Amino acid sequence: MREILDIQKQLLPDLVDTMKKRYTILHHIMVSGLVGRRTLALSVGATERVLRAEVDFLKEQGLIEVEASGMRISGAGRELLEQLEPLVKDLFGLTELEERIRSHFGLKQVIIVPGDSDVSPHTKKELGRAGASVLRKLVGEDETIAVTGGSTMAEVAYHLTPATPMKGCWFVPARGGLGESVELQANTIASTMAKKAGGRYRLLHVPDHLGEEAYQSLMQDSHIAEIIAFIRGARIVVHGIGEAMVMARRRKVDPETTESLRRDGALAEAFGYYFDRDGNILHKMPTIGLRIEDIHSMDHVIGIAGGKSKGESIASVLKHGHEDVLVTDEAAAWEVVNRLLS
Repeated sequence: MREILDIQKQLLPDLVDTMKKRYTILHHIMVSGLVGRRTLALSVGATERVLRAEVDFLKEQGLIEVEASGMRISGAGRELLEQLEPLVKDLFGLTELEERIRSHFGLKQVIIVPGDSDVSPHTKKELGRAGASVLRKLVGEDETIAVTGGSTMAEVAYHLTPATPMKGCWFVPARGGLGESVELQANTIASTMAKKAGGRYRLLHVPDHLGEEAYQSLMQDSHIAEIIAFIRGARIVVHGIGEAMVMARRRKVDPETTESLRRDGALAEAFGYYFDRDGNILHKMPTIGLRIEDIHSMDHVIGIAGGKSKGESIASVLKHGHEDVLVTDEAAAWEVVNRLLS
């Protein structure tokens, strides 16, 4: 397959470019669900005149359906995209990039989607779709799945669909989360995933950031302790990765601790743990939920994060060594690789 692509690039470079362009348009339509022509043109960086010709072609091929309210992908279009996915990864040069990161960090699987989540909402949606696909493939019957909060996790929840093994599964928050935007809290995302997948959920109604005294007091509550034990029994965790200083501000970490993290070179945050360049834990917030030892003993740890700005953070967490599967985007992946060479 790779040899054929290389020949096409030499003899028919326009054919490869056209394939990339039409794949990108079709893929945007699939991820968007229903999209208007003007919005799609902005998303793919094309003029409406150029896009109109491509849309007409895709419609004639039966790959999309055009309605008054917009365009949506057809069954044939969805099937074609699934068949094209391995080929497109080669077209965009992502297969080699995936293997390079996977082998360096000893991961089971790396999935890279084209684009940069920092500048493209479409890429973040595709991260969510890819993350949901991975989860569906890995989950078994009657599993307990812990999830963290954040905008990328919300996209994963949105793209989950009912699957037979998931119908008996429990979805739980990996940690507390009161105090941030409700739609991005781990509780909300766990319940959304359960509803989308046809599973069940349990919630943890405690603040994410606690003082030591409040932490010890809550851990004495029998109801809280029972839910924590249930969460720590999860065999799969799906989580995001944050930039250390961004997350310190978002979690309202006190100025003294924030300055200490900056001074020590904190680059990443996950599960309330802050990591440096080499993957060492610099600080742990007193949060109620999963501990690092719980994560290390899980069957599947799925990290999902993208955007060029998070490349260093992703590399830091990967160096700590508890990930099994990484789902990221092209821009972040190149930043991770650049870290390997620096």
